[in-house]
Amino acid sequence: MSIHPTEIKLHQASRILEVAFADGARYQLPCEYLRVFSPSAEVRGHGPGTATLVTGKERVNITAIEPVGHYAVKLVFDDGHATGLYSWNILHDLGVNQEKNWQDYLRRLAEAGHHRLD
Repeated sequence: MSIHPTEIKLHQASRILEVAFADGARYQLPCEYLRVFSPSAEVRGHGPGTATLVTGKERVNITAIEPVGHYAVKLVFDDGHATGLYSWNILHDLGVNQEKNWQDYLRRLAEAGHHRLD
């Protein structure tokens, strides 16, 4: 079964990207979360163990959502980041694993001595 979104809606005031899928799943993905888990090589690296810990993105927002064919979107962030394609599978995976990913991110921040602004 291929995963397709039925709705993508940006709530700029709350900095949330809401994505609904044909399987009934609906996720509210914070812009900060999407930025620090960008599928770009800049963030994920070019191989195992080369990912970058992105910090200081608590207030980042999305300024544009650009469709890429019938399989992805490019998210343009107000910090200038605009690389990395968020395929439907990546967006779905980020939704399914949001809590686990976020807790791992917070752990890595703490290990690196960084503190998030709340």
